[in-house]
Amino acid sequence: MIISRNIEANLRKYLFRGKAIVVYGARRVGKTTLIKKLQEQYGGDSLYLNCDEPDIRRALTDKTSSELATYLGQKKLVLIDEAQRVRDIGLSLKLLVDNVPGVQIVATGSSSFDLSNKINEPLTGRTVEFHLFPLSLTEISTDLRETNRLLPTRLVYGSYPEVVVRPGDAVETLRGIYKNYLYKDALEYQGIKNPDLVEKLLTALALQLGQEVSFTELGGLLGVDQKTIASYIRLLELGFIIFRLSPLSRNLRKEISKSRKIYFYDTGIRNAIINNFNPIEMRTDTGALWENLLIVERKKRNEAIRNLPNAYFWRTWTQQEVDYVEEEGGQLHAFEIKWTKGRRQPPTAWRTTYPSASWQTVTRDNYWDFVREGR
Repeated sequence: MIISRNIEANLRKYLFRGKAIVVYGARRVGKTTLIKKLQEQYGGDSLYLNCDEPDIRRALTDKTSSELATYLGQKKLVLIDEAQRVRDIGLSLKLLVDNVPGVQIVATGSSSFDLSNKINEPLTGRTVEFHLFPLSLTEISTDLRETNRLLPTRLVYGSYPEVVVRPGDAVETLRGIYKNYLYKDALEYQGIKNPDLVEKLLTALALQLGQEVSFTELGGLLGVDQKTIASYIRLLELGFIIFRLSPLSRNLRKEISKSRKIYFYDTGIRNAIINNFNPIEMRTDTGALWENLLIVERKKRNEAIRNLPNAYFWRTWTQQEVDYVEEEGGQLHAFEIKWTKGRRQPPTAWRTTYPSASWQTVTRDNYWDFVREGR
């Protein structure tokens, strides 16, 4: 079963425009399936290279542009999977883009730890980047009734392709993805020597889902300094396990400015970290899971349509808050996200400070436009 991905149409628009295309995403989200689907259109004019294979890595390392061109032959579309495994891959891609006209390079990376650093400097201005996430609600089904029926499943088990296709194996699959891929990638980067700390940090973040996170408090809880917490969280972000929202702060006397919220790219992975796969009627964190799900679904939607606004949360020192804020073209759009019915009007301080901002309460009754077609 192959599920069409929403970024595919936009990705195809950038083919053969003189730039390398780079697709970032965690392991097992479907990057290989996506690029092999691109390959189908070009058949014998395409070449798929899996950089997990040692001979492929050797063929792409320390070569001249002539040697690389000879290796690729007359192929028009070259797909380089797990490109971060190749030493100095950015330089090799630069040589191809600059010296082998008519060839389209599409590279994938399951870890932006190395790949973004290896590519960005040599290929400044010569790449188009995409991010592939676990499946979105709209990719899984365009039938709203079916999506509504399965919302509790998505909250508990998330939307990795294997989980969606084989729901009976969801728990085992999620534990495997977390332990064997995401967690392992984070540990291997730059030789992190304290795996227990990473696991404890992930557990603490999972238990604080939807809440503001203090690096100082986390450091005190785990017995390390704030800088260590900040660096480890950055690594977990680069490994596509978590992402953060920073606070919107234009009025420093009234609005918080130094806190942040941490969310998970997949609710199933979050639940695997704390080993809690209880159904939603037996949970106390359903509201936090719903908030996480909708915010990450919004990220997927924005990436698919290449609309990348600034994203924040907002809170005052007097505890007035807005769950999610987007800033686009100088305009603010505020969203209250509630599993149950939420308030119809924005907080007084928000309305006073940002009178021209739009406001919407997003619940189970009206979330579809929020994740599919926007506000």
